[in-house]
Amino acid sequence: MHIVTLLCAPNSGVLDLGLLENLRNAWGGGDISWLSVNEAAEFPVENLPDNQWNVWADLQENGVDLVIQPSHGRVKKMLLADMDSTMIQQECIDELAAEAGVGPRVADITARAMNGELNFEDALIERVALLKGLNASVIETVLAERISLMPGAVALVATMKANGGYAALVSGGFTAFTAKIAASVGFDEHRANTLILDGNQLAGDVGRPILGRDAKVQALDEITRDLNITAQDVVAVGDGANDLGMLGLAGTGVALHAKPSVAAQCNVRINFGDLTALLYLQGYARDQFAG
Repeated sequence: MHIVTLLCAPNSGVLDLGLLENLRNAWGGGDISWLSVNEAAEFPVENLPDNQWNVWADLQENGVDLVIQPSHGRVKKMLLADMDSTMIQQECIDELAAEAGVGPRVADITARAMNGELNFEDALIERVALLKGLNASVIETVLAERISLMPGAVALVATMKANGGYAALVSGGFTAFTAKIAASVGFDEHRANTLILDGNQLAGDVGRPILGRDAKVQALDEITRDLNITAQDVVAVGDGANDLGMLGLAGTGVALHAKPSVAAQCNVRINFGDLTALLYLQGYARDQFAG
């Protein structure tokens, strides 16, 4: 048995009963359940449809996300989340670079690295070097003035924790940011890279070893072992090439508003919904959200 989930951007109202009934009837599905009226719904099907991705492409043109997954084990015990452009709406290093006057140059490198065109570790070293001499106080300025949570972030973490789940924030960014975001959202732990300081200025370097793609996989392995659960018990979410390892290993790996080259390698793609999509995928209705 599989569960078909359809969802759209909150408040867009583009998901209607007629569309759901047409698809349910075409696929011989069961009863439709609204998880949030005109925003998220699901129905069961016996078999995986042969035309899943053709239908997915058609629905994308109408602002609707489609996910089909096995019904067994879809409620997860752990959330493993990327930070930049996932739990928050920005890339922290790009915001620091803007303060340093090298914003466009760094943003270009970031985009290419997240798209998988550049080695993540090398790209990080190159970008951090461009921040040399920046006063460390700018980190607090960026946190206060430039960083905003992704919609649904608090509800996602709070709801999973209220149902016995564990939440880990694992970022290729910096601990100066993950510490604040993890505390404000309610994560149980966070892992990231460390910016090296020279007095009260950024030294233009980052601590080694660098936390990149392999380190995110390592985090998944270590945390699940410590919790005595398996990778199948994890829902992971990210948007960049350095997230693909953990997304591929997790029971549910979600490419959230991801780069096209990244999304193409993932079976679960959320392009319109926000982070609450990860709750709908597990069968939680909006009136069951915490936070």
